[in-house]
Amino acid sequence: MDNSRLKSFLVIKNHILNYTDYGQGNVIVLLHGYLESLEVWGDFSIQLSKHYRVICFDIPGHGQSDMLSETQTMDELASCIHDALISLKIQKCFLVGHSMGGYLTLMFHHLFPEKLSGFCLFHSHPFADSDEKRENRLREMELIKDGKKSLIASVNIPNTYASENVTVFNSEIEKAKNIVLKTPNKGIIANLHAMMTRPDLSESLAGSRLAFLYIVGKKDNLIDFHNIVPKIKLPENYKLIVLENSGHMGFIEEKQIALNHIKSFIDVKIN
Repeated sequence: MDNSRLKSFLVIKNHILNYTDYGQGNVIVLLHGYLESLEVWGDFSIQLSKHYRVICFDIPGHGQSDMLSETQTMDELASCIHDALISLKIQKCFLVGHSMGGYLTLMFHHLFPEKLSGFCLFHSHPFADSDEKRENRLREMELIKDGKKSLIASVNIPNTYASENVTVFNSEIEKAKNIVLKTPNKGIIANLHAMMTRPDLSESLAGSRLAFLYIVGKKDNLIDFHNIVPKIKLPENYKLIVLENSGHMGFIEEKQIALNHIKSFIDVKIN
């Protein structure tokens, strides 16, 4: 397989799952975050594909993938990704999850550790939603139902960047807003449900024996570097990377640094 992008679809239990597959070598699977699609990985995934086989999925309900149900759960999403890997005849992969994709990565690790050569959380954490966070998600559901998706895009997307990076990455922010506007309303609500009902997987993460890479942004507006990150119990075989000038989008805000760390980690721990 060469490095050209191959965009295709799988049918998993009567649901369409959109993905791209390009590059050769060890398999890396990239899972995007809430209100995103596989498009957000852009050049980041292309650069990785120079060294590895890179597969990007549209998480069910986002991008061009069908939602599994209006009340889909994180374990159902993990089972869908698991079935997709089986369909693609992939024995093991290094799984990278951004934000909500990190929640999905942790659930996949919890249910199917034998399918992983290692895993990475990219601006994510293992905790369940707090009561306050669940209330915020319920309010967001109501905004979607009221036809205010554009308001969510205009507020949420810039907030994912460090404040000083908003102007610098304005074009990327506008692209991300357009992804939100293209995302089906029911898909957004389904994934809000998946996030707000997910369990705490702190102990599952802490007890992992797999190689684990944790990438955080020091200026993340969504995951407080000083209050949340220190509370996480990290497994024995871990590496923590702090992106000093990133918010919640380090694979864009500090792309080359993040790429170097992922490649170094995989080449040392996985090869």
